[in-house]
Parts: sequence; structure tokens; C-alpha cells
Amino acid sequence: MLDVPKSATSAIVQRCEDLFHDLTFQSARAWKAAQPGRKVVGYMPYYVPREIIHAAGALPLGILGGGDQLEVIHGDAYYQSYICRIPRSTIELGVSGRLDFVDGMLFPSICDVVRNLSGMWKLMFPKQGARYLDLPQNFDDEVGGEFYRSELNEIREWLAQITGKPVADESIRASIALFNENRRLVREAYALRAKEPWNIPSSELYLLLRAGLVLPVEDHSQLVRDYLQSVRQQQRPIKDNSRVVLSGVFCEQPPLNLIKSIELSGCYIVDDDFMLVTRWEKSDVATEGDPVANLAHSYLHDSYSTSPKYEPDQSRKGMYLVESVRQNHAEGVIFAMPSFCDPALLERPMLQSVLKQHGVPQIAFKYAENSGQMQPIREQAGTFADSIKLWSGA
Repeated sequence: MLDVPKSATSAIVQRCEDLFHDLTFQSARAWKAAQPGRKVVGYMPYYVPREIIHAAGALPLGILGGGDQLEVIHGDAYYQSYICRIPRSTIELGVSGRLDFVDGMLFPSICDVVRNLSGMWKLMFPKQGARYLDLPQNFDDEVGGEFYRSELNEIREWLAQITGKPVADESIRASIALFNENRRLVREAYALRAKEPWNIPSSELYLLLRAGLVLPVEDHSQLVRDYLQSVRQQQRPIKDNSRVVLSGVFCEQPPLNLIKSIELSGCYIVDDDFMLVTRWEKSDVATEGDPVANLAHSYLHDSYSTSPKYEPDQSRKGMYLVESVRQNHAEGVIFAMPSFCDPALLERPMLQSVLKQHGVPQIAFKYAENSGQMQPIREQAGTFADSIKLWSGA
């Protein structure tokens, strides 16, 4: 394939990066202002039923804290110093007025810290609706499934109170269809990245996913289509990098420079757990029948494994990483865990044990969303990449 100008790809990536750096959420504010009565519902993007928010006529807005761009001043007064940074920087976004246009906040069941953040938000911003989304730990359809269907219907009623109109089944089905298409496109991007990681740098793919947290799903799907079309028309240089799976970044996100540093160290990231909310279901959610029951069924039986999610079959714990390594032809796993992230750090030894049993090389390090010094991480990842090439027979 001949080299072609990368202006189209660069323009798309630049747009995504502009959205990434915008902590005042101007695109979401503009969407809301464009039509009277529009509502915006923020959420912590581990997993939430974005389809129901969309069906209610509201914009689902992913809130990921302040990253490395926001100095946390007021937020540190509300939380201890020995927990992860994302709740403190999320509070900072709230008290600094950056989220004053949001009509409601939805906090999914990730950990105790986010559960407490839900309560804190209700106390601090009583005029802004806030709700905790509890997720099932029993995966039997008649027990956990019934519980989750009830939980989703309560979310549905909560959204109806915010928007002032009921959320019809037909609207949810239509939204499911739109998000199915979006997830198919994201899966297509992931598959192409695994096949040709030199053509889709993970830093670009990450920015593309981040854009999906602030744009309407229809706009984001078109953005992904345009990006895929553009990268398929170009051929970037192929490097002798090691292929790795990145794990542990399902909640508090790493600085963009951390992803770039891993890539610069000699690693191709061929799978990861960035932005799981954009691809939580592994295949399409059914659009026929009861849409709420369909969403619950997909969560229970067709969703990705990750540390905060209860696994009903404990004998399978950690196998999702082994399977990812095999499916994506990876040569090792890098555990990148946020400091003080209980779900990730408590499960990591178990995951490492499973990888060891299957002969998969791995390393681990911790980060915070405002990490600034990347040289040690780059050196550690580079040493890992070199060791794979030297000692694994790759």
C-alpha cells in the first residue's frame, strides 16, 4: 500500500484531542443549548446503561475526573489522601462550576469510593439529581437478572423525572440499535488495531474512545467510521515492537503521555480495558421484546470481565486475560494500576498467578491520573519489551 497524506486522520485525532482537553465540556454545553429542554446526564464510565439515558432524550456524558490538566484544590478537602485521585478531581470539577450544566449524575457500582462519591454528590449538589447504580452479583436470570431489571426500571423512572416525560420501550429499542452500531464500530477499530497496531496507535484509539463520552452516539459513530476509512488508506512504518495487553485502566484513566510512553518504549498495545463502557457488551443487545430485560441479559451473559465485576465462575478468574493474549497474539501483559485502586490491586496477584500458570510474561506498575514523570514507566516497559524479544523465543 502506498503512503498517502495523513491529513484526514490527523484532523480526526486533533478533534478528539481537543475534546479530551476540554474540561468545561463545551461540546456538551453546545448540544444542550441548541434546543430548549434538552438534558445532560453525567456518569462515571465503568458501565452504565447509556441506551436508557439516550432513550430519555438526554445526552450521556462521561465524567472521568480532571486528569493531569486540573489542579485539585477543593476536592482534597472532601476525601482522604490514601484513596485514588479520580473522586477528588471529580469533586473539583463540580465545585469549580465545570459541571453546572449537568442535570443529573449516575454513579455505577465500581468500588466503595465511588459509592461514597454518590452520597457526597447528593449532599454537595442537592439541586442536581444523583443516583447510585447497583450492579448484580448473582448471575442467575431469576435472581440477579430480576434484581437488575428492577434497578434499570428505577433508573428509567429517575430519568423520566429529570426529563419530564416517560421513557418508552420503543425509544429504548431504537437507542439500543444505535449503540449496537457504535459498539460494532469500536470492535472493528479494536480488531484492526490488533491486526495492524502500527497503523492505529493506541494513543489515537484512546482519544477516539474518549470522544464517545462527550458526543451524541450518532456523531461518534460517524467519527469512528471516518477514522477507520482514513487509516485504511495509509500505511505507517512497521516497527519490531512487542505485542502487549494493557490491564487495570478500567476506571481512573492514565495520562495520555503514559500510553504514548508505553508505545515509545517498544510496545504495541493490542488489547486493553480503556473505556469499557463503549464496548461492554461483546455482541449486539437484542432489540426484540422487552428492551430492559435485553439489557440485563447482555450484562449477565455477554459482557467483558474486569476486576470490579463479580465473576460467578471462580474457576474462570483471570482466563479473560489469557484468552486476550491468545486471540490478539500478544507476547505479554502490562498491569497498569491506579494508585489506591482496591479492585485492581487486590485482584492483580490472582491474575498474575493465572498468567504465570499459562506462561505469559507480565510486569506491573502504578500511576495516578496526574502522573507527570513518565521516564521510569518508559524504561520499565522498554526493559519488558526487550526481555520478551530476548528470552521468550519471540
